[in-house]
Amino acid sequence: MADPSAMPKRSGPPPIVYIVLAAGLAAGVYWWFFLRPGDQPQFPALPGTEVSESQTPAPTPSAFPLPSSVPAGTTVSIDGSTSMVQINEALKAGFQQQYPGTQVNTAAVGSDNGIQALLGGSVDVAATSRGLTASEQTQGLVAVPIASDEIAIVVGKNNPFQRGLSATQVAQIFQGTISSWATLGGASIPIRVINRPSVSGTSQAFQDLVLKGGAFGTTPNITTLERDATTPILQQLGTDGIGYATYNQVADQQTVRVVAVDGLTPEAPTYPFKRSLYYVYKDANNPAVQAFLGYATSSQGQQAIANALSGG
Repeated sequence: MADPSAMPKRSGPPPIVYIVLAAGLAAGVYWWFFLRPGDQPQFPALPGTEVSESQTPAPTPSAFPLPSSVPAGTTVSIDGSTSMVQINEALKAGFQQQYPGTQVNTAAVGSDNGIQALLGGSVDVAATSRGLTASEQTQGLVAVPIASDEIAIVVGKNNPFQRGLSATQVAQIFQGTISSWATLGGASIPIRVINRPSVSGTSQAFQDLVLKGGAFGTTPNITTLERDATTPILQQLGTDGIGYATYNQVADQQTVRVVAVDGLTPEAPTYPFKRSLYYVYKDANNPAVQAFLGYATSSQGQQAIANALSGG
């Protein structure tokens, strides 16, 4: 057996020194790439969340807590989508009841007009039935999802057409490709299409959901109303017309009938024409905006919206 004292001795530092050096090097690399202040790696922002140097980051809905109190005399002004009239009124009633002495003023002249009023500073909040465009976002507008609803296809109660339609047929009707009820198995009479004006958020949502970004037809059987309102549409349907509206506005109407799409009515979870509804703000530091959106996104506000949409 060899004498240990005769074995050659190891030169250099012991192994533990190399281990310590390696750990220190790894820590330095981690600090340099991930923790070093003032030079953090930049990752692309999610769509719709880009913030310019002069713009304060927009609060998320959770940044608007339910206020414990709101000063008497606080006034909130809302304008925009005709599809959100019932939601606006339900939240107005609940907000004013919960915070005595406050006032919510509402109007409904269409999503586009509401956004223009917000940009012009004449309202605090715009109600919209469509999302914001990139241009609107760059102007500092922020959309808060409030609820979802369905776009219903409607005909007059006495329209002899009793069948449902496919999503493709609905698109073809509003693009003017199908212009006779006979093509759909109905009577041999023209289809009168009653359309909403371009300022309508429901019209723009219809283009996205139903026409897949396409344009409405310009055939003689298609009439586009000048004012965005549901009642005039329903009044003009007669026995040969067809139109569309947010479902909660027509669900209890006695003069119209909702047409099934792909065998589904708007109550079905998989109904194809669903969309989101929004409140849009520009000044996140406005106390009236903070208070109203805090209420609208709270459990109390959401219950008021649910009751309004269900007719309760």
